[in-house]
Amino acid sequence: MAAALEVSGLTLAIGGVNVVDGVAFSVAPGEVMALVGESGCGKSITALALMQLLPGPVRRTAGRILLEGEDVTSLPERRMRQLRGRRISMIFQEPQAALDPLSPVGAQVSEASGLAGGEAREAVHRMLTEVGIADPLRRIDQYPFELSGGMCQRVMIASALIGRPAVLVADEPTTALDVTIQAQILDLLRRLAAERCTAIVLITHDMGVVADIAERVAVMYAGRIAEIGSTTAVFARPRHPYTALLLAAIPRLADVPKSRLAVIEGSVPQPAEYGPGCRFAGRCPFADAHCAAEPPPLRETEEGHSVACWHTERLA
Repeated sequence: MAAALEVSGLTLAIGGVNVVDGVAFSVAPGEVMALVGESGCGKSITALALMQLLPGPVRRTAGRILLEGEDVTSLPERRMRQLRGRRISMIFQEPQAALDPLSPVGAQVSEASGLAGGEAREAVHRMLTEVGIADPLRRIDQYPFELSGGMCQRVMIASALIGRPAVLVADEPTTALDVTIQAQILDLLRRLAAERCTAIVLITHDMGVVADIAERVAVMYAGRIAEIGSTTAVFARPRHPYTALLLAAIPRLADVPKSRLAVIEGSVPQPAEYGPGCRFAGRCPFADAHCAAEPPPLRETEEGHSVACWHTERLA
């Protein structure tokens, strides 16, 4: 099956520094792929690049983004406006901030439908029902401030999916929600991906969310992909030191209060501090002079599982 989204060699720069460097991945129709990493690793700016919504200082200096085979990096803005909401959509981590407080919910959801009047209202009603909003006819005329955070996120999902896009980019869609609502939103995204055959790129820092919903995961560190593979394989057999340390840092009830929480020593380097080699070298327990001098390529260690590390055998 052809990929709904294919990213190759994506490089984004600010002031001559590559803040995203050579990122590559693909997502099949109906698949949920997570892009995970610490704050500042480049995952959210990668999401904006997929939508061709990069902020002013950021420039794409290399790479392609194929949306159902069409390279969106070469399209004029007028054409991209036609694609957003119809072939690729995005939901944001703070729905109450992303929604227009002065516009009724129904009007905002209908924007990407291409319909008007009674047809638009009927389509919005169906979509609000599909995403699990109770009493959708009443909600259509309400404003975002009248809805809860979880309901606003459902409205955002409805707005993103009413145009039946091939790809949905979900940037931290459950961050501001309580645990119960978070589980409901993840279940909703999983169901919609399966029923609509929508490819979902999930941006998150939460490994629990990744384990819950994603079939594949790409682990980012300092603008580069460190490891990518099936969620099952990456969680069971991490082959990059950063991935292994990240998973080891997850608190487990069985360990409390018997042991101290595991931490990753040091801090993520700022873009201006990036050296010529592996960007994790300064925090890695296995790093040597080779690591600091030359960046490791992303290499397949087993089918469907690739790692950017000179010392993958140390974690075999």
